[in-house]
Amino acid sequence: METNVLYFSDNFFSAGMTEIFNEQKEVIGKLDLKSAFSSKLDVLNESDEVIVRGAFRFFSSKWSITDKNDEEIGLLRQRLSFFTKRYEYKAYDRGVYQIVSESLSKEYSVLDENDAVIAHFEKTSGFFESPSYKLRNDSSILSNEELIAVVMGITMIMKQNNSAATTGSTT
Repeated sequence: METNVLYFSDNFFSAGMTEIFNEQKEVIGKLDLKSAFSSKLDVLNESDEVIVRGAFRFFSSKWSITDKNDEEIGLLRQRLSFFTKRYEYKAYDRGVYQIVSESLSKEYSVLDENDAVIAHFEKTSGFFESPSYKLRNDSSILSNEELIAVVMGITMIMKQNNSAATTGSTT
């Protein structure tokens, strides 16, 4: 995947295959959402080869990103913040990135260690649709596939938080 602007989506039940598109609406890869219950995914290239994988660590709220050989290449976690949504992505040997969004916004910026914006993504879907995303990657360090796994990791962390809040409020 060479292009800088990509479009992809989640499925309603977070399971199954969805396509990744470039700005010309050409399919350049796929997102394989493994199961609604396991919160695992693969990002595949146009030849259906797994490039990166994402999954929660065992009994953890940290989202692990691995390469096609199942070697961990990064770890995403939520950071405590009162008026913004904040996440931290530690790309091993390649830096630590902050992902920030205003509290009610659907737009996120990915900042490098110098607070420069190296990527931007936004949720573009409507209320009754599966979540869809537009990602712009200006990084020469983080691949498109890795950033897609980060975006989906943030989505999975938010789903996990919402599920915990719902479970906690009914007991």
